[in-house]
Order: sequence, then structure tokens, then C-alpha cells
Amino acid sequence: MSEVTAGVIAPEFEVHDATWVRDAAAPTLSFAIGVTETSGREVFTIALTAQINIDPARRSYDAQTREALVELFGEPERWASTTNSFLLAHATTLVPSFTGQTTFTLPVPCTYDLEVASAKYFHGVRDGEVPLSFHFTGSVLYRGDEGQMQVVLIPWTCSADWRMPVATWRAMMEQHYPGGGWVRLSEATIDALGRRKTQRGLHTYDATVSELLT
Repeated sequence: MSEVTAGVIAPEFEVHDATWVRDAAAPTLSFAIGVTETSGREVFTIALTAQINIDPARRSYDAQTREALVELFGEPERWASTTNSFLLAHATTLVPSFTGQTTFTLPVPCTYDLEVASAKYFHGVRDGEVPLSFHFTGSVLYRGDEGQMQVVLIPWTCSADWRMPVATWRAMMEQHYPGGGWVRLSEATIDALGRRKTQRGLHTYDATVSELLT
């Protein structure tokens, strides 16, 4: 947890849990986040933005996982300098009115596009937990001494850490892409695969790619 400001109002944030939204149209994580504000003032709302980073250096990796992540971080002997924090997502939400403390959810859309670093990382890490860091910014609207609405900004010094089980991400992706994944191809490549599929009498693009690899 981190203090937002030394002034009148100073909310603190803490991540409690992470699940995935089962009825979402696209893969979406949902983080349960607690906020505490000890001044006793009524907070009307917090217009909150979170930058969520993956911190790969904060966990260990076996040889198989290191091999799977070579494209991201290079050879294992270079990892001390290459496993830097990188972006998972930006997310925004409105925290409802509260006095003292409350808990809210932060929905975070995700991708299984294996050209994106975060998806590539989760695909390569098979088990354990992924260290995440949340960096919060935004505006706190609260009741002032005369009952009027006051606004204070949340600086980048406000942050929280969370270790999310890899199983949560994998269960979410299995729901949306059962038994598979997602790779972006150019239109020309898709057309070429379509021609190959027709010429070979294959029924799916997956079978076409497998035939080419063989």
C-alpha cells in the first residue's frame, strides 16, 4: 500500500484478489481492490486509472520456462539485465462513494495475441505466480469542510503489488480459446493459407499450418 498525499485526504490501495469475468465477450480479468481513507471525510468518487505491469525479475524460473521465454528476455545469462518490468494493461474505473474504506473491482481486458509481450510471457510461464505492480493515478472527489466538493490528484507514487496465479490467466484463456491460442497474420498470409487449404483439401487453417510445418 502507498500513501497518496500528505494533505487533507490520503487514500491507500491494496489488491485483494484476481478472478476472470466468465460472461465477458473477450478475455477480462477482474481485480478486487480495497481502498482506505482515514480522514473521516466522505469520498464522492475516485476516477481511477491503473497501469498494471508484469515484474518478471521478482520470481524464479526453471530451465524449461527460461527456454520458452528466450524470445522475450534472451539467453539465461542475460536475464539479470533484460527481465525489466513491462506493461500488462491500462485500466480505468469509478470507485463508488464511501467513508473510511471500501472494496471495488477493476476490470482489465486481456489479449492472447502472441505478438504482445504480456501474452507471450503468460504463454511461456506454465505455473506458479506472476508478480504484478499497480501504479495508480486519477482524481479523488470528496466533501470539504463547508460541504462543498473538493478534488485532489493521485500521484504516481501510489502503487500496490500482487502475485497472480498463472492458473487464473490460463483458465480465462481456455474459456475463450479452448485448446488453442491466437496469432495475428497479415491479409496476404491468410489469403495464401486459404489457397493452400483449398489445394490440399484440408478442412481448417490449423490443419494447413500443421501440414506446412510437417
